[in-house]
Amino acid sequence: MLGNVLTGCSVLAPAGMLADLAHGLDVSIRTAGLLITFGAAALCVGSPLTAWLTSRIERRILLATTLAVMACTNVASALAPDYASLLAIRLVMLAIGALYTPQAAGTAALIVRPEKRGSTIAYVFLGWSLAAAVGLPLITFIASHYGWRAAYGAVGAFGVLSFVLAAWRLPHGLKGVPVDLKTWAELARNRIVVLLLLITMLQMSGQFVVFTFLGPLLSKLTQVGSDAVSIVFALYGIGGFIGIVIATRVVDNWGAYNTSVLSTALVLAGIAGWAICAGSYPLMAGAVAVWGLGFASTNSMQQVRLVAAAPPFAAASVSLNTSVLYIGQALGSAVGGALYGRELLHGIGFAATAFLIVALALVILSRPRKPVSVA
Repeated sequence: MLGNVLTGCSVLAPAGMLADLAHGLDVSIRTAGLLITFGAAALCVGSPLTAWLTSRIERRILLATTLAVMACTNVASALAPDYASLLAIRLVMLAIGALYTPQAAGTAALIVRPEKRGSTIAYVFLGWSLAAAVGLPLITFIASHYGWRAAYGAVGAFGVLSFVLAAWRLPHGLKGVPVDLKTWAELARNRIVVLLLLITMLQMSGQFVVFTFLGPLLSKLTQVGSDAVSIVFALYGIGGFIGIVIATRVVDNWGAYNTSVLSTALVLAGIAGWAICAGSYPLMAGAVAVWGLGFASTNSMQQVRLVAAAPPFAAASVSLNTSVLYIGQALGSAVGGALYGRELLHGIGFAATAFLIVALALVILSRPRKPVSVA
C-alpha cells in the first residue's frame, strides 16, 4: 500500500505543480502537460511488457527493486537541468514503475484467502488515494513555496523509506503464474476481460481530460492562487480516501459490480458538476470532492473484477488493466491539452463528461450473468 503511495505521487506529481514546472523550465503549460501524456505512454507499454519479462522473479525482490528505481529517479528529477532531461528521466521512471501497482495487486492476491481478495486489493490500492489526499496537496504546496525541485526531492526521500519497508516486511518466496504468449491469448478470448479493460480506458480518459490541467483551469476560470488549488487537490484526495475505505468495507458484501456502478456514477456526477459549475470556485471544489469519492474505488473495483474473471492470470490481467489505464491517461491528457491550447476551457469539462457517460453505460452492461440452473 505504501508503495502505491510512492507510485501515485510519481505519476501524479506534474499535475500538482504544472505551472511551477512550466515557469521553472521555461516551457508552456501545455508542453509541461506532455510530461503526463508521454509518461502515460511509457506506463501503458511498460506494464504488460515488464509483467512478461519479470513474471518469474520472486515478488519481494521485484517490488523492492521497483521502489528503489522510483526513489532514485525522483531524486534525479530534482537535479534535472532542463525539460528534455526531466522528460527522459520520467520515461525511465515510469517504464519501470509500471510494474508496481499490478504486481502489488497480484502479490496481495497470493497472500490472502480467496474470499478476502476483494477487500485486500482495495486496501492495497488505498495507496493511490493517499497519494492524492496527502501527497498531491503537499507536492503543490512544496512546489509553490520551495520550487519543483524540492517537491521531487521529497518524493524521492519517501521512496527510500518505501523501499526499506518493502524489503524488510514483504514475505519471501512469493511467485505468481509465469506469463507467456498463451496467457495474453487466453485473456484476449475472455469477453468480460476485454470489456472491463475498455471500461478502465474510458474512465481514465474522461478523468484526465480535466485532471491533467486541474490547477491551471482553476486559476484561469476562478482567478484563485496556488493555495486555493492545493485545497481542491486535498478535497479530491480526501474524497478518494473516504471512497476507497468505504469500498474496502462493502465490496465483499455488495460485490465488485455494484460497488463499481456506484463509484463510476460518483465520478460522472463530479465531472458533470465541474463542467456545469465552471467559473464558481466553491461549486467546482464541491464537484471535485464528489468526483474524488469515486476515483480510486473505480480502478480498484476493476482490478477486483479482473482477478475474479480469470484468477489464474491475475497478474497479467491486472497489468493489462494498468496498461489501458495509462492509455486512458495519455488519451485524456492529449484531448485536454488540445482543448486547453485552443482556450476552450469550458469545453474541457463537457468532453470529460462524455467519456464518463459511455463508461458508466458499459459498466452497467457488464453486469455478471446469473448461472442458469438445470432441473
